[in-house]
Amino acid sequence: MTTDIAHRADGTSRASSAGAWAVLLPAGRYDAERLVHHDTLELTGLDEAVRARPGDDVLVLIDDPVRVVALGRVAPPSGVRPDDPEDPQSDREAALVVTYTRRIFDEPLPAGQLAPAGPVTPLDPAVHRALAERLGPPPPRRTWLVSLDLPIEADTPAEAARLFWAYVQELGPRELPAFVSPAGDELAMQAFVLGAEANQDPEEDD
Repeated sequence: MTTDIAHRADGTSRASSAGAWAVLLPAGRYDAERLVHHDTLELTGLDEAVRARPGDDVLVLIDDPVRVVALGRVAPPSGVRPDDPEDPQSDREAALVVTYTRRIFDEPLPAGQLAPAGPVTPLDPAVHRALAERLGPPPPRRTWLVSLDLPIEADTPAEAARLFWAYVQELGPRELPAFVSPAGDELAMQAFVLGAEANQDPEEDD
């Protein structure tokens, strides 16, 4: 008996007999996934009729309009995960765990006529393969320099460091600009706020 093999856009391969699912991100979750890196997506409060099995393929979607923001694979549930201030559902018991295999949060892919019927919808594996193939191969990884500069008034360097981390935890990626440049090309530095490039030169705003 032979088994057909489907090759993923991320370079891995899976037996075509695996199931496939469309997962629609809840309101507010897209920003949480886009602002802070997560290895997995965990969803709670799902209908008991959802029968996703570990190893099934997943398209992660956002609505209005429907677009693909990630590919993933169903993983065994991991119970309760630590609180994450950027994730509105991080303190709730997981019912479905998806391990990301490819992320395109910054450039979502239009999903055509795909219309999920709820948070988790069975998906034709052929539809999953067609959309995954449209992503093409992932871009090559490279090294980036990321910095965060805060002017802090303090009595000692150690106190300044403590205040720095307090501000980082309080303000987070929604308010603090992160400065990003390719390694070896600091002149190409860009500031990012809310996960998108943001102009930090007040003179250019005038």
